Amino acid sequence: MYDIFYKLCEEKGVTPYRVCKETGITTATISNWKAGRYVPKADKMKKIADYFDVTVEYLMTGEEPKDYSAELSSVETLAAHFDGEDLSEEEMEEIMKYVEFVKSRRKK
Repeated sequence: MYDIFYKLCEEKGVTPYRVCKETGITTATISNWKAGRYVPKADKMKKIADYFDVTVEYLMTGEEPKDYSAELSSVETLAAHFDGEDLSEEEMEEIMKYVEFVKSRRKK
């Protein structure tokens, strides 16, 4: 994960030290992260992600989260056709993904 952070620093033309100064995160936090001693806590990860205008998921994985808004109609259709029968595991998984998508949108 530190590699992604460092890549973002290079892309933005800033040093890790500058990111620390501008976000209020200690240099010790970044040093420990770089050394693999630990990963910054969620609040610090959010500050770093916001600084670079990326998601926390991108900062952690290098990939943007999937946008489920395009799949909304298929989930709505599935829910509309639910007639009391048990949902398959795949159908339930899609519904849960959509629920997580909606929850993440409310936090913004």
